[in-house]
Amino acid sequence: MKWLQAFRNYFPEHKYAINSKLLGDKAELAWSNLGYWQADTSSYPQACQALADQLAQAIDLNKKDRLLDIGCGQGASLVHWHSIYQIQQMSAVEMQSACVTHLQKKLASTVDIHCGSFLNLNAIFPQKTFDAVLCIDAAYHSPLNSFLFSMHSVLNSKGRIGFHYLMWSDKYQDLNTWQKLRYQALLKAADVNIGHLLRQTDLQHSLEHFEFQNIHIQDMSLEVFAGFENYVATDLNSKIQSQGMDAFKIRMTAKLCGVLYQEGMVRYVQITAQKA
Repeated sequence: MKWLQAFRNYFPEHKYAINSKLLGDKAELAWSNLGYWQADTSSYPQACQALADQLAQAIDLNKKDRLLDIGCGQGASLVHWHSIYQIQQMSAVEMQSACVTHLQKKLASTVDIHCGSFLNLNAIFPQKTFDAVLCIDAAYHSPLNSFLFSMHSVLNSKGRIGFHYLMWSDKYQDLNTWQKLRYQALLKAADVNIGHLLRQTDLQHSLEHFEFQNIHIQDMSLEVFAGFENYVATDLNSKIQSQGMDAFKIRMTAKLCGVLYQEGMVRYVQITAQKA
């Protein structure tokens, strides 16, 4: 577990920051997610775009939607929604102030961008404004009920949501105390609170509690966890010359993804639903 302790001792400019250039995206407005990897995926930006498209297509995102992107990172998703889905009315919330400042300079004419918490959306948008709210590869850092409440507060009638989360498999109930403590340490390394994870039935009930319907929970552990680990191990390690902390964080994230996938106890899921 020495690698885990080393990972936890790493302090980037922001705890969610990752070096997209080392991962293979050299664009000024780069992607920064784990990606959706298939046999024909040829690059990191392609995998990241595919993860975004999985969400967008699942909620039938269209040009008439007023969209809120939560956790837009360095801005690639905002460009993608505008260019591919022709979204004309778009807002975004991001926690990293440096990203927000940069995006406000680059995209101010097309996107209303705010620096703030995912869990306080109503303070930023006091009206039930949005037809769709999307959050790519970030929601699992927050408690689910608080996240759902925040999204629900800004959705208009019949608004749709799409996000990624971590979920216990049904085998979780068979873990002993030591095993649970081990998973607690593993997930804490990625700034995920083990207490936030639920089994699929409980996830479903939480969404229903907030009056969401048409709920779909899709397991993407193979395409995301295993895919990212394989990309770093087979394609990226030989290309990363740097031995600095950015490269170290990427390798440790890939190792964690591999452990979670191989053991099968924690699943990576896409969740979509519609407000009743």
